[in-house]
Amino acid sequence: MSGARESGAASEPLVVRGKSAEAVSPFRNPHGGRPSPFPVLQNGEIGTTPRSRAHRDSEPRRPEWLKVQLATGENYRTVRRMIDGLNLHTVCQEARCPNIYECWADRTATLMILGDTCTRHCTFCAISRAREGTPLDPEEPANVAEAIRRMDLAHAVITSVNRDELPDGGAAHFAATIRETRRVNPDCRVEVLIPDFCGNWDALDTVLDAGPHVLNHNTETVERLYPRVRPDARYGRSLELLRRAAERKAAHALKTKSGLMVGLGETRSEVIDTLRDLRSVDCDIVTIGQYLSPTRKHLGVEKYYTPEEFEDLRRQGLALGFRHVESGPLVRSSYHARRHAEGAEASSP
Repeated sequence: MSGARESGAASEPLVVRGKSAEAVSPFRNPHGGRPSPFPVLQNGEIGTTPRSRAHRDSEPRRPEWLKVQLATGENYRTVRRMIDGLNLHTVCQEARCPNIYECWADRTATLMILGDTCTRHCTFCAISRAREGTPLDPEEPANVAEAIRRMDLAHAVITSVNRDELPDGGAAHFAATIRETRRVNPDCRVEVLIPDFCGNWDALDTVLDAGPHVLNHNTETVERLYPRVRPDARYGRSLELLRRAAERKAAHALKTKSGLMVGLGETRSEVIDTLRDLRSVDCDIVTIGQYLSPTRKHLGVEKYYTPEEFEDLRRQGLALGFRHVESGPLVRSSYHARRHAEGAEASSP
């Protein structure tokens, strides 16, 4: 993990109700213009702190390249009926993913286990929250495997909410779902997008012992913004999880993966530093996409990156040694996940 990269920054993000953070900042911008809630970080770049949309006077207008087609044809309706009929949840629905129409029309979905209620308080996420989740469904592993069979998937993505109130964070349920999916769908590649299990490395081993083909854990944002964006998570813990997972590559053909959102006030240099940190723990695949605020209660967008900026980050990631970099405005960690894994395998020595 990289060390501290700020000089003289406030210890806590500066947020003032009803005013933009820049308007009340004690730090002056040496390059002119409005002040910033943080001093200069790197290469003359200014980092900002995201605020909820309800506490903002305005935010940038969503550009044309972020508009999606609402494709609700027969395939879309078939997937929706199947998800409802098997009493399953998808991150596509719960997180209000903008790609749901494209993916479901292509008969793909990211299945979400351990219920639909999360015990974390991430300020970017639309999933419901509570101190405790719903009781685990013992039929869920079989239902997930059956859904994957019906969609005839070559690559399946299984994710979950955080269940910090469970002793193992839901790891045994994850493992049971992986094993059942592989039993019913022996030719299907299984990718899991897992929580950090509060640093319970025995829980991580439980998941890895079940034999997923891709182990994904999202870093989500840069280290500086963790207190504001992921208050219950730890940047170093996420890197340690990925490092431990990478150590298991010798045991079986495993790829590790992580994802980042941009547009939350990070600087380009901070994004590059985060990519370096991920490569330092032998992460194979990285996804980089635009943060989109799901409601006015959630953090607002500080910046919309252009397609050209995403392409620049893709090139930077490849230069750092990632086997595959998926970078674009509508990219999410499980969007075109099959392409990510196949790209990483094709570039493996």
